[in-house]
Amino acid sequence: MDRRILMTSGLALAAAQLTPGLARAQDRDQPSMPPPEQGPNYHPQPTYREDEIVHDVSDFMGVTAEAAGAAVERIFRDNGRPTGYIAGTETAGAFVAGLRYGRGLLYMKAFKRQSVYWQGPSIGWDFGGNAARVFTLCYDLQFPDMIYRRFPGVEGSAYLIGGLGVNYQRAEDITLAPIRAGLGLRLGANVGYLSYSRDRHIAPF
Repeated sequence: MDRRILMTSGLALAAAQLTPGLARAQDRDQPSMPPPEQGPNYHPQPTYREDEIVHDVSDFMGVTAEAAGAAVERIFRDNGRPTGYIAGTETAGAFVAGLRYGRGLLYMKAFKRQSVYWQGPSIGWDFGGNAARVFTLCYDLQFPDMIYRRFPGVEGSAYLIGGLGVNYQRAEDITLAPIRAGLGLRLGANVGYLSYSRDRHIAPF
């Protein structure tokens, strides 16, 4: 099943009102960026094949290979092969304004796995709560520390594919594609961001 969930014009207005406050906030986890991707010593990170990701998503999510394959195929068609992924869990709830908290492990072929936490607010026509397993594909992530920053959601990027929820988050050249499967009741659409950090933060901002 492949169904695009379009944001309403009211959410666009809410996003415009939310953005100035987000811009003023300082992200204590944002690192100094690595050297530009150029020069003789630069080597792009190895990537993951589609069959590798389908197998890992199926095992981690506890879903069939067909369901995992439908979601992964769409993401690969949009973005190509990822340089890493995060496997973790999260909880979220909303009554117009919402909060989301999660934790997981970041995997990259050339680096040791490391812990990642994420938290963030949202606002929109959104009600309910849910707990989910999350498998996030990471694109153009060349160093693990580059994950520690804010990633706004991309408007109109939410999909339901093979029974799994997929959306995109982007910050500069890095794209994240979280795949979610979980329990709970959640109805609506929202705009917001997720802040990825080395440690757990209670405050979502």
